[in-house]
Amino acid sequence: MADVTSQGSPDSTRVQVFLGKGGVGKTTMSAATALRLAEAGQRSLVISTDPTPSLSHIFEIDGEHRERQVSPQLFLTELGLADVRHMWDEKFGRDVYDVFSSFVDVDYGSFVQFMTSVLPGLNEEFMVDYIRRLALAARYRNVIWDTAPLGQTLALLGMPSMLAEHLRTAPRIYTHLRTTGERKESVMEIIGRWRDLAADCMAFLRRDVTFSLVTIPEALAVCQLDTVLGELQRYGLGIGRLVVNNVVQVTDSPFLAQKMRQQQPHLERLRDRCSGVPIVEIPLFPQEVRGAERLRAVGRLLLPDAAAGAQQ
Repeated sequence: MADVTSQGSPDSTRVQVFLGKGGVGKTTMSAATALRLAEAGQRSLVISTDPTPSLSHIFEIDGEHRERQVSPQLFLTELGLADVRHMWDEKFGRDVYDVFSSFVDVDYGSFVQFMTSVLPGLNEEFMVDYIRRLALAARYRNVIWDTAPLGQTLALLGMPSMLAEHLRTAPRIYTHLRTTGERKESVMEIIGRWRDLAADCMAFLRRDVTFSLVTIPEALAVCQLDTVLGELQRYGLGIGRLVVNNVVQVTDSPFLAQKMRQQQPHLERLRDRCSGVPIVEIPLFPQEVRGAERLRAVGRLLLPDAAAGAQQ
């Protein structure tokens, strides 16, 4: 199992992904990890691809957020659907539009919106490619990705098989549409390039990415765990760490004492189910985790040896 602070060669970019259902604290864990690594002297970029990003809220900053510097070694990026559409446009948009516009009367803007909204996993597919290219550029020691809610993120895993099925039947439709626009590239060649992108992204996830699954000790979250782990395993992916957030550790009131009792069976099930994986339990804090000081407290729990790892 890869250690989250020592993965890769000394000069390579280490990519960490935090995934989990909405509201469990993925953004907090991503922000705390990035700050911890940055303050250990490692140039780090934290990226959010959540449709409603809150990284800026957690860091308590305003303004535009595209590789914005937060501290001497820490940078922040928030990407949304408009960015995905731009990525689609760069790689495939005009080519595929040339095909569809030959038999469907649709303007280009509506076409791109349709394609990026209805195809499962397309948004995340291009986000993975963006992060893969960031890693290849090696401008950062660490890239930490705060993903969209879990269902959307797992959808990207089905993209290669979806494209393979499409390619199986596509010749019946596309062999008569031999070229597209000025590039004179066959439709099948365009679809093949898209398939190759999906394969490259999946290889990157399997080979170069460490996954941290974030959850909370509640019945619904625990019940979903087996499904999530099974889905990741089906695509040859595993988690490097389980982060259990909002664990009651102080019982100075009847409410908290009852809450702790309710959490115990869920914690035991999580420990049993993930016995072969490092588990980090993050306490329920009395205040909202916002700002550098509170993020540091979480970061020390997530990466107690970050300073030592930075010197390796």
